Amino acid sequence: PSVTSSEEHTEGQRSTLECSTPYICPRGDIVLHWEGYDPRVSEVSGRVQLDTSGVGQQVNLTSSFSWKDHSKKLLCEVSDGSKRASTEVVLRVRHAPKDTQVSLSPSSGNIGVGDVVTLSCEVGSSHPPVSGYHWYKDGVVMGTERVLALRGVRREDHGQYHCEAQNTLGTGVSPPVTLRVFSAEISASPAAEVQEGTATTLSCDVPGREGHPEELTYTWYKNSAWLKEGPAHTLLFPAVAAGDAGYYSCQVTNSQGSDTAQAISLSVTYPPRIPTLTLFQETQGGRLVIVRCTVDSHPPATLAIDRDGTVLATSGAQVALRQRLGVTASRNSLRLEIRDAGPRDSGKYGCTASNVHGNASATKVLVTRAAGLQIQPSAEVTEGTAVTLTCVGTGDMAEDPLYTWYRNGRRLQESSFPTLEFPSVRGDDAGAFQCQVRSRNSSDTSEAVPLRALYPPRQPVLSSFLQSQGGRLGIIRCSVESDPESNLTLRRGDDVITCPQECPQATSPRVHVTRSYNSLKVEIRDVVVEDEGVYVCQARNSQGSASAALDFKA
Repeated sequence: PSVTSSEEHTEGQRSTLECSTPYICPRGDIVLHWEGYDPRVSEVSGRVQLDTSGVGQQVNLTSSFSWKDHSKKLLCEVSDGSKRASTEVVLRVRHAPKDTQVSLSPSSGNIGVGDVVTLSCEVGSSHPPVSGYHWYKDGVVMGTERVLALRGVRREDHGQYHCEAQNTLGTGVSPPVTLRVFSAEISASPAAEVQEGTATTLSCDVPGREGHPEELTYTWYKNSAWLKEGPAHTLLFPAVAAGDAGYYSCQVTNSQGSDTAQAISLSVTYPPRIPTLTLFQETQGGRLVIVRCTVDSHPPATLAIDRDGTVLATSGAQVALRQRLGVTASRNSLRLEIRDAGPRDSGKYGCTASNVHGNASATKVLVTRAAGLQIQPSAEVTEGTAVTLTCVGTGDMAEDPLYTWYRNGRRLQESSFPTLEFPSVRGDDAGAFQCQVRSRNSSDTSEAVPLRALYPPRQPVLSSFLQSQGGRLGIIRCSVESDPESNLTLRRGDDVITCPQECPQATSPRVHVTRSYNSLKVEIRDVVVEDEGVYVCQARNSQGSASAALDFKA
């Protein structure tokens, strides 16, 4: 049979294909028919010609072809019993791009920030071929190539993507595909810096969290320490406290892996707490008073120190300082130095701290002594140095005052001279000294000031004891007077029994040593004849050394 039809058919339009033979067999069983068509959308009609103008048989197939029929084969067959002959027709159906899909690579696993992602626009069928592509993200045009490449994915790339493929007949639109960027990020509400007592929420989110296909687990950390874990993506502070301030991070986990958010700093502001106010009066001389105020607050507070209501120093705008005053200010700290201090500097000292959230204050009373004590050349000298103690700060006393000197609370002497002299100080002269100044109308006593005289070890005192009851136990004691403390070493001949540091030879397990200040006790258990001999105790400090010997008999 022969077939007549258009070279191409257009989807949705009806076309007719003619199949014919130039002969007929009126008395035969010859059948001419079409195969491979869809009878639901097709009609078949036939006619026979047998007259003077011609002879033939024709079967027409009228159908509306779809894009799925493109490249489909139809068969026109003539049969006579078991004999068959046929002609094949390959359909060419013009249609817009069909079965348009988005292919995402990688297709599995989490996609993180910085990864490389490609989206390909795949078309199942198009005739004529696709002439152009368009990419859209959340409805916004992204590109015009078949493949959309995202190099270095960002959180902002999360969203729904679809592509359109065009040819001269129309456009094929793909279903949307969600690109999920698995990237954790923390946000703070109402802000990352809040006032104490504010209800605050920290949220840990990955893009598209609410539409995520599987349950997520959130692990919270504060200052890198584990805090809590569970399905909740928020951390709630009903009334945030100062102790809640810190660096918070969270790790989000799903079945494919995890991602950790960059830490966020939660800052909590609060008014000043009660300031700490300290008053210090230098004991040697008594001529320097230090007033120090510190406070806890955020943001930092402005500090002010006053005496009886008169502001002396501030950490903010500077006040006019008197010649005797010195001020040092740092974050939440203020220090006031008063030189040549005397009774005029006595009074109630106050410190006030204030910031935008409030203020607080503290007070203390300072009683400045009129009398003070100075030691020349120093409060710590070596034995033999000439030392002078002077009672100072008594210029406003009446004429001809009397000076009484005390050492360790015991009266030494009284005179009209304000000095106590040691032409060649000895260790026995050391102690805590005070001077008392008396006149007809007043009296004042200085603070106690220690005088330290450094001297080498005196002759050590060495003693021994042998106990026979319940086993033979030998005890050797060595004590010495010195300042500073002496290092004590005990020897027997060339053998070192004990020494301050690691000894050159191991101590016998029968020997037990007990040390205290400038004292040494050695216990020798199960004394034998070999323990007899001359024991030497040597004492040594930075000023010199001394030793003593003892003949120990078993």
